[in-house]
Amino acid sequence: MMKILRYLLFPIVPVYYLVTWFRNKLYDLGIKTSTSYNFPVICVGNLSVGGTGKSPMIEYLIRLLKSEHHLATLSRGYGRQTEGFVIADDTATASSIGDEPFQFYQKFDDIIVSVDANRVHGISQLSTLAKPPEIILLDDAFQHRRVKAGFNILLTAFDDLYTKDILLPTGNLREPRRGAKRADIIVVTKCPEDLSEEKKQQIKNDINPLPHQDVFFGSIAYSKSVRNNQDRLDLERLKDTPFTLVTGIANPKPLIAHLKLLGLKFEHLRFKDHHDFNASEIAILKQKSLIVTTEKDMVRLQTHFSESGLLYYLPIEIRIDRQVEFDTLISNFVK
Repeated sequence: MMKILRYLLFPIVPVYYLVTWFRNKLYDLGIKTSTSYNFPVICVGNLSVGGTGKSPMIEYLIRLLKSEHHLATLSRGYGRQTEGFVIADDTATASSIGDEPFQFYQKFDDIIVSVDANRVHGISQLSTLAKPPEIILLDDAFQHRRVKAGFNILLTAFDDLYTKDILLPTGNLREPRRGAKRADIIVVTKCPEDLSEEKKQQIKNDINPLPHQDVFFGSIAYSKSVRNNQDRLDLERLKDTPFTLVTGIANPKPLIAHLKLLGLKFEHLRFKDHHDFNASEIAILKQKSLIVTTEKDMVRLQTHFSESGLLYYLPIEIRIDRQVEFDTLISNFVK
């Protein structure tokens, strides 16, 4: 039904195009102003709605830079029950700052994790701290043009390339494809590990990068074990143990394909991205014998499960081809 509705709404696509094109044109011409900064601001975003791997990319940048620089992440905090500017502290939860920022906070105790829907205001607040960050990583802010980031990383998923998509509401694009011109780096994420050079070149030809742009290819590196705060289980041990896979992410297809490739047997309960699990859903999940979920879903589910042997998540990281070149581009910008 949703697909049918999207096709029926196709006449709205040109209207959406004109609105987003006109807005971007106002920024391009300087009629609407963007704020620039005299310290490194790196933006990670996409043209489409969700599912491109922004969180793993932010975590990659954190690991790359945190040993030599004082970092802050600034996210909108989608789905949180608070407003305005918030810095994560010991009282933070997924409800107070959003699931992805809370994931950053739990994993990295030596950076600042903050949220603010108004990124200009958020950066201003971070700059007034007693120890302000040296670098700010903007999560999902490619369309937030009130901030002029010094470096833009645009992500597009291998199985859902922006070059093959159209605008909302029929397609998944937030703005016209020409918006990709603002990127410094374009990363094709969630690629098969055996992606051929021929296929890479074909995708590069479709993207048709500008002279100043470089295109990289990233794949998901799945952990060999699932874990929670008290325990971990090797995936090999689950081959004879059927389990329930619970996902509340935009695109669970790569995860499903990976688990099936390992020969694992599971039922899949799929929820919408950033799903806020209600009491009846939690009650149903607690009747399951074993649950595997994503790290983003774990931060929303873990408070409901005291049984250490019931709920586990599968950690992931992003791997980038030509990693040295990618890291060098980031490091050179920061310098």
